[in-house]
Amino acid sequence: MKVFVAGATGAIGRRLVPLLAANGYEVVAMTRSADKARELYEHGAEPVVADGLDRDAVVEAVTRAEPEVVIHQMTALATVKSFKRFDEELAATNRLRIEASDHLLEAARAAGVRRVLAQSYGLWRYAGGGALKTEEDELDPSPPASMRRTLAGIRHLEAAVTGDRRVEGLVLRYGFFYGPGTGIAEGGSVVDLVRKRKWPVVGDGSGVWSFVHVDDAAAATFAAIEQGAPGVYNVADDKPAPIAVW
Repeated sequence: MKVFVAGATGAIGRRLVPLLAANGYEVVAMTRSADKARELYEHGAEPVVADGLDRDAVVEAVTRAEPEVVIHQMTALATVKSFKRFDEELAATNRLRIEASDHLLEAARAAGVRRVLAQSYGLWRYAGGGALKTEEDELDPSPPASMRRTLAGIRHLEAAVTGDRRVEGLVLRYGFFYGPGTGIAEGGSVVDLVRKRKWPVVGDGSGVWSFVHVDDAAAATFAAIEQGAPGVYNVADDKPAPIAVW
């Protein structure tokens, strides 16, 4: 089976591509950086250099590849240093969630793709109520003003992927990433902010965060290639923790 991975050199993509290749999948891997194409080739993929915001380039890349499955892992995630500037610091990722998602879905339809998997985000985004949240819980209808554009981007991505009946659309709402290449790793930006006591803590720090190791996120994505009905799936480990603890 041929799989097209967009955002192939991100935190999940760089774990997912070699996993796919090692299990016999034919992988076409898209990255914005020509410098990273060699890395993808060495991991067993056919590299394609294209910007997810370039509609024509995305359509050409996907239709030329003719994959059966497309995996959307495009982000430009940065560590948020101020919740007051949340949308500003995630502006590039918000564009990818809206514009690049639309381009990739258009390309998938044109290429006759069967299934589309897309990265979403499950942390912080639910409405109030109890601490335990499932895929059935509503996303926050009234987010803080500084987070409205980010939540709008998430809503757009999820609705676009799951609402297109011409493909089997699965959305994977990952918890907060930890592990190599993330902010929660040795030398990571989140670890640095925590050590400097600059990581923001709301109230008494009782808010519970759900996490997922990047290897586990890649494994869940791998499983979703051939398993699961269309819809939204939360992907997190079994050790949620209040911010005051971690």
